[in-house]
Amino acid sequence: MSEVIATYLVHDAKGDLSKKAEGIALGLTVGSWTDLPLLEQEQLKAHKGRVLEVSQLENSEKTNQYLGKKVTKGKIKIAYPSINYSHDLPAILTTIFGKLSLDGEVKLVDIELSEDVKSSFPGPAFGVSGIREALGIYNRPLLMSIFKGVIGRDLTYLKDQLRQQVLGGVDLVKDDEILFDNPLTPFEDRIIAGKEVLKNVYEETGHKAFYAVNLSGKTFELKDKAKRATELGANVLLFNVFAYGLDVLQSLAEDPEISVPIMAHPAVSGASTASSLYGFSSSLLLGKLLRISGADFSLFPSPYGSVALDRNEALGIAENCLKEDAFKKSFPVPSAGIHPGLVPLLIQDFGNDSVINAGGGVHGHPNGAIGGGRAFRAAIDATLKGITLKQASTSDEDLKLAIDLWGAKEVCK
Repeated sequence: MSEVIATYLVHDAKGDLSKKAEGIALGLTVGSWTDLPLLEQEQLKAHKGRVLEVSQLENSEKTNQYLGKKVTKGKIKIAYPSINYSHDLPAILTTIFGKLSLDGEVKLVDIELSEDVKSSFPGPAFGVSGIREALGIYNRPLLMSIFKGVIGRDLTYLKDQLRQQVLGGVDLVKDDEILFDNPLTPFEDRIIAGKEVLKNVYEETGHKAFYAVNLSGKTFELKDKAKRATELGANVLLFNVFAYGLDVLQSLAEDPEISVPIMAHPAVSGASTASSLYGFSSSLLLGKLLRISGADFSLFPSPYGSVALDRNEALGIAENCLKEDAFKKSFPVPSAGIHPGLVPLLIQDFGNDSVINAGGGVHGHPNGAIGGGRAFRAAIDATLKGITLKQASTSDEDLKLAIDLWGAKEVCK
């Protein structure tokens, strides 16, 4: 059957979850049912939402106190016939969560698309396999770092930062998401300068790396800008997708003239995911929906840093990025608060098909960004060989300095 199945977490003061579910199924499709004549019921049957599951969950006294009332917590699953909407995310999300999102006590935690609906979405153009092939790296997590403090600085400063990071063995370097087009470091000039630096380092060392340039500007200018980036040979486009919309990401990903991997940044997504009572689950928004919309990389807060995401939510994002599906896999990129001492934990939690993303963990190293990159690479190599970081640090000065500064989280086998 052609449909989208939505799963909700609900909190209901009236305590009748079955009635709540039926009200949602009808309210978001045909509007009413029992009051309709039999003829109209037969005519509208194909359009009616179907309640598939209603299950009560353990109530939370903390939630009751927060809401100032006693509520029944439950999970509801409803199928929405695809005859009701066009096969695009704006139509689907409006159907399954439009006015319902205003309830304040309903959270959309998952969606399932029938195969014919899935076929309307591109998924990642490159995905994990395509990125690995382009970089020539197959047997380890990728290492990424971030430009720091480049606002107000010129291209010479940016080029020097890029060079230092890549010389340290970093595989990907991305713009800060708040670095937009500006007179000191214009978009096109950043791409040209970045290509020059990466080419020089490759010729010197044989290490190949990519630079992710921030695609920004007014929505209806983005395609032309992305096409120009493609012409200039950009490696990756960083994109603040939630400032624009998932449909904008999809339009970029499925355009054959924009043959560049897209790295989705989670900026602004917290406004939709942070509450445990309403909005979207992080695993859905930053995992499944980004992947079907065409993101080759999905950045999200790690469970370890100062802006930490719940561990189960973070693992859920990675699972939705990597599970076998009709779409290519997206790289999960746990971020924020990452340093070399966390590498064993990162690989245990997120596996080989992930990107280890660090800012201060590279730049804050006593030996600078080169030392920071080398420390991460040493930590990755040691972990994959089953060697503890403490053991590895006895023969690697950069790793030892990193552990002395930030500590290490060894994983028990």
